[in-house]
Amino acid sequence: MTTLNWRSIRTAGRVCALVCALSIPLVNNGLSVGAAEANDAPKAVSLATLLDETVDRDALTRFPNYTCKQASSYDRAAKSPEENWFANADTAQFIRVEKNGDREEAVLMEAEGPGAVVRWWITAPHYKTTVRVYIDGAPEPVVVGKIDEIVGGETLVGAPLSAERARGRNLYLPIPYAKSVKITCDNMKEQGNLYYQINYRTYPEGTAVESFSTQALEAQKDKVAATNDLLLNPSKTTFDANVATRGFKRYIKSEEMEGLFGMHRVRGPGALTEIDVKLHAEDLTAATRSVILAISFDGEETVWVPVGEFFGTGVGLNPYKSWFTEVCEDGTMKAYWNMPFKKEARVSFVNYGDQDVDVEYSVYYKKRPWTDDAMYFRADWRQEREIETVAGNGTRDWNYLTVDGKGVYVGDVLSIVNSTSAWWGEGDEKIYVDGEDFPSHFGTGTEDYYGYAWCTPARFEAPFHAQPRAEGPGNFGNVTNLRFRSLDAIPFAEDFRFDMEIWHWEAATVDYSVATFWYGAPGAALVDGPDRGDMEDEAMEPVEYDREYSFNLNGLKVGEKAATGGKVAIQGMKTFEEKKPEFAWQNSKQIWWTEGKIGDKLTIEVADVPAGAESVTLGTTVANDYCVAQFYWNGAKIGGPIDFFIPSGVERKVVKLAIPTTKAAKAGTLEVEIVGKNAASKGTMFGVDTVEVK
Repeated sequence: MTTLNWRSIRTAGRVCALVCALSIPLVNNGLSVGAAEANDAPKAVSLATLLDETVDRDALTRFPNYTCKQASSYDRAAKSPEENWFANADTAQFIRVEKNGDREEAVLMEAEGPGAVVRWWITAPHYKTTVRVYIDGAPEPVVVGKIDEIVGGETLVGAPLSAERARGRNLYLPIPYAKSVKITCDNMKEQGNLYYQINYRTYPEGTAVESFSTQALEAQKDKVAATNDLLLNPSKTTFDANVATRGFKRYIKSEEMEGLFGMHRVRGPGALTEIDVKLHAEDLTAATRSVILAISFDGEETVWVPVGEFFGTGVGLNPYKSWFTEVCEDGTMKAYWNMPFKKEARVSFVNYGDQDVDVEYSVYYKKRPWTDDAMYFRADWRQEREIETVAGNGTRDWNYLTVDGKGVYVGDVLSIVNSTSAWWGEGDEKIYVDGEDFPSHFGTGTEDYYGYAWCTPARFEAPFHAQPRAEGPGNFGNVTNLRFRSLDAIPFAEDFRFDMEIWHWEAATVDYSVATFWYGAPGAALVDGPDRGDMEDEAMEPVEYDREYSFNLNGLKVGEKAATGGKVAIQGMKTFEEKKPEFAWQNSKQIWWTEGKIGDKLTIEVADVPAGAESVTLGTTVANDYCVAQFYWNGAKIGGPIDFFIPSGVERKVVKLAIPTTKAAKAGTLEVEIVGKNAASKGTMFGVDTVEVK
């Protein structure tokens, strides 16, 4: 590995950057399985060729001859942005129900071929339905079985091509068909809820396809086993015949680095095949966000992403393994994307942080010709802090990526900071390809898109999807989800747009940041991409909560177990301020206590209590679903019960209570007890944004 010494950047507008480039051919870490030479005659699409393509990273670098769409159980009430766009009944929705003898079958998806089903995801509270796959108009299904044994089970194939992860069941075994496909399930009255997503390819008319059969699956059992093994071991390498290696090392002080950029380069034509990075810093978590990986190909910068999100770990070092990226236990981060270029490639690191960071790295590449169908590797990043959500409805569509031009979408890494333990990810993905008015990919939930289910806050990993970080408790704090694409990559000839609904169970605040990965033909470009030159240093700082506390708002600290019942969150109040400008909550937020019962207590620690203080003034909230509360200061009852109910609207109420004279202290304790509710109140909520002691 090469070792670089990074010095801190402490002046606004200063950027320290260094370019790594090695001018010798190293290892090609893209596995050379099934890649066709340019002069080979086209092969018929088959189970064998699709298995080869599954583990052929180089195949993604060339524009393909198929389209990719998705069938799902999204709520059909969502007609347009003006009509039920955030409808959320995303289960047991089908194309139609048809009779097959005495049996009723619900049609999940159907398509005219030639084509291939390339990814399934399902979940349900239980599995009581039989799934059937009909190919090429045949009256009998080529695949039939209990749905959870087919998708995520071992009836067709074992893990990881078929596996359950965090209650989401996934099947990546390709099912090609020459003419058509129809997938149905029966017994839906007993089954009830069934969530599903099915990604499928369609090839041009006349494409030769060998349709799936149990005999073909049996014939390819060795290739299936080899594919599973490769997917679980992404660093297995096929070496080129001529391999040379040479180390590269440089130490540069910060005053020598100002304005230094683009000093070293990899000569082409060729392709980067692996990048390994290990950071050394006092605060490694901060360094994963503040250090940027930037890569230019043939004079155009096409990669600009914080290293944590580029390598899929998100904020902090969270060991995991996928087919395209992995983070080792020793902190080494690896990426195996193939990145072709015609003339030159430049690799650099930029430190936006206020600490010194040592970057230890290796770059691997191979020689390869640049062809007319080749594309540049692209990776982009955007972030938005403190998005205010709307409880029980989609807040808005949040754009992951919009592209003008030709390319292929191959994946993303989403990092969330959630201010409450409640679920943040009801939102559906909506992907528009080549001018579509309605998305050809309309999902059923954010966690469904990332291959898991039921808001499960558990770490998991798989070749094409993972949750390397789920901080907790519940769904609180930092979360990282990733999904990478191989057979289910999405080509676009003219334009591409990916939106994700922000859909939270509560009115709270969340941070969203996403790294998107795609290949673009020359000339393809972002539409309204982030202005990298105006990136502020503070925007690069990760949000890390003091794990002793769930929340620290306006000097008020709430511990993880501060409430004896109910849920505690941070609620954004801007919506209510806009309706009634005469009321303003401090920093437009409050500590929000919901679902508490009579007798439950919430404990809030208050910082900086002055000596001789005689009163405590609370900034609270009143509404039609709030409680009657009794307050205690340092264990002593103060005042009498206060009713926080009003018939309509939401308003801020100031409450002043006398307290026993205090001695100087670093903190005091305010307890809130639910002692009842107004007969007209719809709930027992309580909210407070400030506690001032005088």
